[in-house]
Amino acid sequence: MRAFVLLIALLIGLGSPAGAADDVAAAQKVIRSQVEAFGRDDAAAAYSHAAPAIQEVFPPDIFMAMVRGSYAPVYRHKSFEFGEAHAEGGKIAQRVRIVDAEGVPWEALYTLELQPDGSIKISGCTLLKAGQAV
Repeated sequence: MRAFVLLIALLIGLGSPAGAADDVAAAQKVIRSQVEAFGRDDAAAAYSHAAPAIQEVFPPDIFMAMVRGSYAPVYRHKSFEFGEAHAEGGKIAQRVRIVDAEGVPWEALYTLELQPDGSIKISGCTLLKAGQAV
């Protein structure tokens, strides 16, 4: 729960300068690509969008098992809609509204980071049932 509060603080603290729109669009494309890979059970493609820090902790098979078990609303859902986003200094915070396979609404906060090679990778995702207090 403390991690979620820190991520909310990050989201609020990041500004949204005009040049950040490209970073937000690129981040949304990365998130969408990973979610589509989950939908196809394409572990290699989904894993390729994870930041190096995540890849250091989770090998591909463990990563997919973790997503299936702990991030089921991301893994399988009825709807997935981008909300507010902020980008600054190579870091992006993106809110996503999700309705899971059972019809339960969720809020996700994705964090992404610009990599030295210019790519954007997902550095974290925090899930909270919609309407649940922080």
